[in-house]
Amino acid sequence: MKGFYFITDANLSLAGNRSDVRAAVKAGASIVQYRRKDGTTASLYKEAMELKSLCGNARFIVNDRVDVALATDADGVHIGRDDLPVKIVRHLLGPDKIIGVTVRNLEEAVQAEEEGADYLGVGPVYHTSTKKDAGPPSGIQLIREVRNACTLPVIAIGGITPENAGEVIKAGADMICAVSATVAEPDVEKAVSYFQRLFT
Repeated sequence: MKGFYFITDANLSLAGNRSDVRAAVKAGASIVQYRRKDGTTASLYKEAMELKSLCGNARFIVNDRVDVALATDADGVHIGRDDLPVKIVRHLLGPDKIIGVTVRNLEEAVQAEEEGADYLGVGPVYHTSTKKDAGPPSGIQLIREVRNACTLPVIAIGGITPENAGEVIKAGADMICAVSATVAEPDVEKAVSYFQRLFT
């Protein structure tokens, strides 16, 4: 796992999720995460199927909703502290699907690895207004600590911009997410391309 990890956000998006996913995949994003907190299960399923069909070679991950991930045969699911335990999600999805876990400190990172997660979403690295319940920023020090203590890929998220992305990667992040700095930009493809190039 290396490169840019794209996350949808219909509330911030200027062009809509479909257009954003097309642009992100064209720019080389290797993972697309469908994140949506509102709407019926039926509407989430429908949109997830549409977005998955646009992903090409990029892996398609569903945020939180294990049922939607199962129904769409997504490549995996990303879960947080308040979601089902990793062990239960693994039982439901099977051995071949990707399970990512949000961690906010070293203890949670070590625990997620022990429980069988496939990657760690570490953050928020910096202050973010994208996710209201993100908690206080951890800074790049947590990236370094998790990188040294765990063998799983580290995905950094939270307040990442073109200005600070380089230091996040230098600290040990295998992938970075930057929601506001991509979907809220007039040219999503160009914005994603910038971040993607930092890994080459």
